[in-house]
Amino acid sequence: MGNNDDKVFLITGASTGIGMETARLAAKAGYRVVLAARSQNKLEQLASALGGKERALAEVCDVSEWQSMRNLVEVSMQVYGRIDVAFANAGGVWGGGYVGGEDTPELWQQMLMTNVFGAAATARLTLPELMRRKGHLLLTGSVVGRVAPPNNFYSATKWAITGMAESLRKELLGSDVRVTLVEPGKVDTPFWRNRPDDPMVFAEDIARAVMFAVSQPPHVDVSEVLVRPVGQQL
Repeated sequence: MGNNDDKVFLITGASTGIGMETARLAAKAGYRVVLAARSQNKLEQLASALGGKERALAEVCDVSEWQSMRNLVEVSMQVYGRIDVAFANAGGVWGGGYVGGEDTPELWQQMLMTNVFGAAATARLTLPELMRRKGHLLLTGSVVGRVAPPNNFYSATKWAITGMAESLRKELLGSDVRVTLVEPGKVDTPFWRNRPDDPMVFAEDIARAVMFAVSQPPHVDVSEVLVRPVGQQL
């Protein structure tokens, strides 16, 4: 397991997709992992596959709720005593564009609280420990956090993450905490499977990019990782 035996890697949105694949690679690299999401069954199955509580802690958490996030960090510290890497990965796509349609304001609010507030809460609550450990904070953005397609409020939430990552990087100068913005293109998830002809990458491709950033020497800060499938126009 190498030099990461005692280190702890906290991942939100860990029950599926990018979070789940990152958890698998982090565990393989020797990290103990804290798995956070809203699906208890999926989390427990993943934790069991990664070695049980000694190596993987499953905690139900809603990142849009401050107290839920606070509990996650407190339990992580109680069980493992440290957090070395925090990956603010939880997110969702609800609602659509700005003109007409059937999307409700409640869906927009849910997406805003999950995608933006959830990432900010993850940063705020883990940074005291990350600063003690000279650790690493990662945030999942998106290609559409660089460009603004039409009919896409989701894009606005990811532009917020782009700004958040750069703001955090500057705020943390001198702390030795590294900040990485991970920007996937189209990933093979249920959201995109109604468009099977579109080029896509897989969740494990993004997870490898995450681990590339994390595995660099302490003096190297990979600030952004943008991963598109070959042939994606946007």
